[in-house]
Amino acid sequence: MEIKKINEWGMSIDDTLIISGPCSAETEEQVLTTARELKKAGVSIFRAGIWKPRTRPNSFEGVGNEGLDWLKTVQKETGMLVSTEVANVKHVYEALKAGVDMLWIGARTSVNPFAVQEIADALKGVDIPVFVKNPINPDLELWIGALERINQAGITRIGAIHRGFSSYERTKFRNSPQWQIPIELKNRFPDLPLICDPSHIGGTRDLIAPISQKALDLDFDGLIIEAHHNPIDAWSDAKQQITPQTLHKLLNELVKREIKPDNISLTNLEDLRFQIDQYDEDLLEIIGKRMKSVAEIGAYKKENNMTILQPNRWGDILNSRVEKGVKFDLSEKLIESIFKSIHQESINNQEIILRS
Repeated sequence: MEIKKINEWGMSIDDTLIISGPCSAETEEQVLTTARELKKAGVSIFRAGIWKPRTRPNSFEGVGNEGLDWLKTVQKETGMLVSTEVANVKHVYEALKAGVDMLWIGARTSVNPFAVQEIADALKGVDIPVFVKNPINPDLELWIGALERINQAGITRIGAIHRGFSSYERTKFRNSPQWQIPIELKNRFPDLPLICDPSHIGGTRDLIAPISQKALDLDFDGLIIEAHHNPIDAWSDAKQQITPQTLHKLLNELVKREIKPDNISLTNLEDLRFQIDQYDEDLLEIIGKRMKSVAEIGAYKKENNMTILQPNRWGDILNSRVEKGVKFDLSEKLIESIFKSIHQESINNQEIILRS
């Protein structure tokens, strides 16, 4: 892809790009009040959703074109750049006609190549920065494909937004970060600006700060954070929005990453350690889930007066795990050691259950 580095976008951007504003534009007063307070907090790029794709009908789906006039007022009154999400060709035309400075394509749109291609076709001949959020499902190739479609339309000021991935399983995150995916994206396209959306990853305001710091530690180029002058009464995503004053405090407390030479990418030692940390977290979570299943089996054995050890079952498990592990280039010794330790812990847990 032909991509301009973020310092080549022709805008006054600090080392860390910060985009902020409410999840949704609700009223003109709400938009202007939030924008004024963000301006005081040092934010130069304002965001607000005009058209809101909602999971279920009868939810607030945005104010529509009327909100574009409010964004123009923000531009005129504060001098801030303004940005909004586009999900179809009509949105693109209306946003461009209103003079919106920057667009982003949401996760529910980037998952659909047909929709992204239609947006790309509408952007041909237009010189405007465009960010593409990751698809809702953890598919790196689909994310890259969406970026390529926009890039092939002639957009060179293009970036990626990491907002996490949907998961059926409940975790502390609204959307699982799966950091290894944006890291791999950056490894493959080192010049591609990559910013993090901690609001959608966390889903609650108390997680915004640690997720933001994690993103900066991973050498992300910026953050897009939802802020509202009165977040408790927000019409959408109230739990994950913060006040401009809180944002200002958060930004001041973040530890800025070191400026690295251009020839050093996310493949350096520190970044590989972050990947290992993420994999370790995944391993611990999976082992924890396995032990919960072991406890249920222990309860069943107690109820049916069964012995803890089932030798034939254990032999089959160990042999099959060794066979599968070898396919991942793992040594038989390592696999046997891991699963024997897990098996012993399972026995210990079931003994406690049988004696209770």
